[in-house]
Amino acid sequence: MNVRIVIAIVAALIVLPAAAQETYVIDPTHSQPQWAAGHTGFSTQHGNFGKATGKIVLDRAAKKGSIDVTIDAASIRTYSERLDTIVKGERFFNVEKFPTITFRSANLSFDGDKLVGADGELTMLGVTKPVSLKVVNFVCGEQLFNKKPMCGAEATATIKRSEWGMTDGVKIANPSDEIRLTIPVEAYRDQS
Repeated sequence: MNVRIVIAIVAALIVLPAAAQETYVIDPTHSQPQWAAGHTGFSTQHGNFGKATGKIVLDRAAKKGSIDVTIDAASIRTYSERLDTIVKGERFFNVEKFPTITFRSANLSFDGDKLVGADGELTMLGVTKPVSLKVVNFVCGEQLFNKKPMCGAEATATIKRSEWGMTDGVKIANPSDEIRLTIPVEAYRDQS
């Protein structure tokens, strides 16, 4: 009898960690990274990247997980065709040579079962640097319309573009060196 109980406990312990880990696939329609940058000291300009993909793995009980996001650099939008051409060119994102921007993290921070931060690496223009994202409004549940399980949040960080070698116009803040990133995320639980 005692042997059966021990076997049942061991089997439960083996199964529990796998069941606690959840994988979420980013919904690109509702997860478009946004940026804000000062413009010559007069205003703050905004834009976004229209194409982002990736996955998030969470084990909220163990307070662990990972994030892997890929952004299509050519999907940047400034809301001006002329400026879009400039920022896609060699002076800024050089999208022909560097078509993607990535953020990867295996160091997530939790407050209880809520994700509150991610320390990872941002790769842009072929340069990889550490970046810490602050995560707010983290919530998981059933999506209102399609009834599928999902999680959502907003991640933010401020970076200096010059650290990735994007120095054109920095001295005159055209645009500013400091760029504020805001990443709204909605991700569906992988049911496969």
